[in-house]
Amino acid sequence: MAGIVELEKVTFFAQNRRVVRDFSHCFEEGKTTALVGPSGCGKSTVLKLSAGLVVPTEGVVRFRGKNISTMNRKENLEFRREGAVVFQDSALWANQSLYQILELPLRVHFPGMTKAERERRIEEAVSEVGYRKELSIRPSLLSMGEQKLIAFARAMLCRPTLLFLDEWTESLDDRAAQRLVAVVRKKKDAGATVIFVSHSIRLMVDLADYFLMILGGQLFLRLTKEQLEEDEDLMRYLERGINA
Repeated sequence: MAGIVELEKVTFFAQNRRVVRDFSHCFEEGKTTALVGPSGCGKSTVLKLSAGLVVPTEGVVRFRGKNISTMNRKENLEFRREGAVVFQDSALWANQSLYQILELPLRVHFPGMTKAERERRIEEAVSEVGYRKELSIRPSLLSMGEQKLIAFARAMLCRPTLLFLDEWTESLDDRAAQRLVAVVRKKKDAGATVIFVSHSIRLMVDLADYFLMILGGQLFLRLTKEQLEEDEDLMRYLERGINA
């Protein structure tokens, strides 16, 4: 299959510290890739670089062959509509109601959508993730888990085919986490590309087709699901890398 997002010799500095170093990888369209490694290894930064949320200090990030940092407005909007991000900290606007937060991506990407259609999309999204409270309240009144549900619902509103998920089941109980996993599996089965970060080896093995182990900001090891299933030593090595 063709690549959808490609990182070519990407290096990224933050506060004079090199977080990612000479990272190259082409994410295959329609496949699920888990970014693996110990805390602080650069996984989340690689995810943000892939999603075009931060600009590499060196190197290039491409979406369907186009340099993300040099896209025009139309190309960038198309990329943002097709791709969706769930942040580890949820990243909800503190001074907006939940409804306003959910409505914004629909207003931006579908300006011709009617109010009734926006309401229907939002109702479907929150129902799918299992959120039951009012949408007129602000994020400060929600638990961390409830904030994660809203962040996930927001990501699904434009019906993306490319998902960037950072610790997306963190702060959730098992039932809520399994509900979100089911949504991602449904998207995956429909042909979506998924790139995610997680510390759950069970979740990674369950969903991922490929595993990229990152150490010290560098791509250390590429593995397929088949390789892990056939080699118990590799599985133990992966677990040690996650828990280091």
